[in-house]
Amino acid sequence: MNRRRFVKQVSLATGALLFTRYTALAADNPVFPTVRIAERKRKFRSEAVEKTIEEIKQNIGNKELAWLFENCFPNTLDTTVDYRQLNGRPDTYVITGDIDAMWLRDSAAQVLPYLPLCNKDKALQQLIAGVINRQTKCILKDPYANAFYKDENKISSWRTDNTDMKPGVHERKWEIDSLCYPIRLAHSYWKTTNDTSVFDADWLRAMKLIVKTFKEQQRYNDDGPYSFQRKTENPSDSLPMNGFGYPVKANGLICSSFRPSDDATVYAYLIPSNFFALSALKQLKELLVLHSAEGDIVSDVNTLIKQVSNALDEYATVNYKAFGKIYAYEVNGYGSCNLMDDANIPSLLSLSYLIPGMQTDETYLRTRKYILSSNNPFFYKGSAAEGIGGPHVGKDMIWPISIIMRGMTSKEDDEIKYCLRMLQNTHAHTGFMHESFHKDNPAQYTRSWFAWANSLFGEFILKLYNERPHLLNA
Repeated sequence: MNRRRFVKQVSLATGALLFTRYTALAADNPVFPTVRIAERKRKFRSEAVEKTIEEIKQNIGNKELAWLFENCFPNTLDTTVDYRQLNGRPDTYVITGDIDAMWLRDSAAQVLPYLPLCNKDKALQQLIAGVINRQTKCILKDPYANAFYKDENKISSWRTDNTDMKPGVHERKWEIDSLCYPIRLAHSYWKTTNDTSVFDADWLRAMKLIVKTFKEQQRYNDDGPYSFQRKTENPSDSLPMNGFGYPVKANGLICSSFRPSDDATVYAYLIPSNFFALSALKQLKELLVLHSAEGDIVSDVNTLIKQVSNALDEYATVNYKAFGKIYAYEVNGYGSCNLMDDANIPSLLSLSYLIPGMQTDETYLRTRKYILSSNNPFFYKGSAAEGIGGPHVGKDMIWPISIIMRGMTSKEDDEIKYCLRMLQNTHAHTGFMHESFHKDNPAQYTRSWFAWANSLFGEFILKLYNERPHLLNA
């Protein structure tokens, strides 16, 4: 049985059991039970995080949302971090939850919501600095890999994949966002703390490797050095055409062999990931000035920004039915496009969350309406909730991340309240967010321990607490 099927089946069985146990408990006890891991077993304690939890609990009227926040917001620190000092520098390994591996994407997204608290908690700041340092090492090991082990000599269960697997690499699926998230985290860390200690010579080498990888995957001259094939019954876990994916016509966009869901792309120009790359490159440009970097990397970043920006202007949109001009999810440069959205971030829905200025972009606003309609093949509406899923866990499975992102990108109180209500009603009485749940039955869910979703929920509640606190009292 492969890892994907094992995790799904165990999570579904566990979900049904927890739902039954909690329902029986709730009938006798109206107080929300303690489900957060015991304090003595927590991986890291942040005084600033604990004070924030207490403040939220005391000051919002919806006690179930307060309880969910208490469980979800600290979940990454409670259960997934391994912090130490290594050669006099902070080093933090962050697992995704129920899989003992560190995804570049997940680890950055898991700790980003803690950044606003860093100036009140230097230990927390050091922990996040350690994530940046650890990500630097991962990128230097293999910029095409998406997930890594703490033990650099550990051999992956995916060692038979037909690609250039290295010890210490858990999985080698090339995803643009894997290299964007570390830049976003580093830039946000610097903006928040003014600390530049993480930007050492190794970090600069890693940034040069990111730029080199982006250039290779523009595929102007050839298919580049990366290919990937896996012997699997799941076609989205492997790439066709000898492991290079279906052909693209070079136009300045960057190829992504896999989506943020770890599923293979159909057309390799993944539009939300290229938007994310453009934003990350602009952030990197700021950091390079800070670093006083010179030479090829500065020139290459400027060229990439221009090429990706121009190509997005020309190739990212399509006219579709009553919606008008919207963003495609994937294109190939030959005129073919894939119209859909996937729950995982970067997604089309998340563009206004990730990209400054996108909140007022008319094409994005039209795209958002398309995404949240039955025209999107992965938008599911059932008796329990409605939201976006994707091929990764199958039909009719909604990802809480998509509901959270819908709320975080909305300007309308009613829509935000609707998202809060769905999240409150679909955690299957566990007190945590999950990877996905069935549109008609929240007790049928995948991954009971999925820290990214928990962190994002905490970020959502904090955003509302600071901007629209009245929505947390219903």
